[in-house]
Amino acid sequence: MFHDISEATLTRMRELEQRDRRDRQDGTPKLQRLRQIPPETGKFLALLCASAPAGRVLEIGTSGGYSSLWLCLACQLRGERLTTFELLPEKIALAQETFRLAGVASQLDLIHGDARALIDQYQEIAFCFLDAEKDVYQDCYQKIVPNMVPGGLLIADNVISHADELQPFVEQVLNDPSVDALVVPIGKGVLVVRKL
Repeated sequence: MFHDISEATLTRMRELEQRDRRDRQDGTPKLQRLRQIPPETGKFLALLCASAPAGRVLEIGTSGGYSSLWLCLACQLRGERLTTFELLPEKIALAQETFRLAGVASQLDLIHGDARALIDQYQEIAFCFLDAEKDVYQDCYQKIVPNMVPGGLLIADNVISHADELQPFVEQVLNDPSVDALVVPIGKGVLVVRKL
């Protein structure tokens, strides 16, 4: 899967990686920054997504489309489309540019809106990557898990880097009898949740 990344996708990934580094160093306001995952987390996501059972692939928090590119690699193997949600218009525009430049625009659906208001429309979820504002994690989790297929995976980012803020959420998930869950120390820490 990683050996088949197109040159257009690789080029766009590198551009977004450079912009993300610059945003973190130059004082770009928080909401304008990409705040994207590091490459090792992207590879981890792609591996997990490619291994998930059959069903829908979702992403909550598109930002500039970096993690979406990794998920598109897995979706190509799966023969599935990615549905990704973003709230901010400026991030929508950037993601559209990313998908056009990387040549993957026809492989995904970019939804402009609050996933919490739309997620009920999606059943048979096999994989979901959650990387949004941390105060929406709980609501998203409660809407996604009932709509997941058995063995479906939900991956929530930033659970180590935002441990204080996300600790109650993580504890609840770790004690949810409907799932198996584990915190994996990759990137900024991801919570891997598998529906039983």
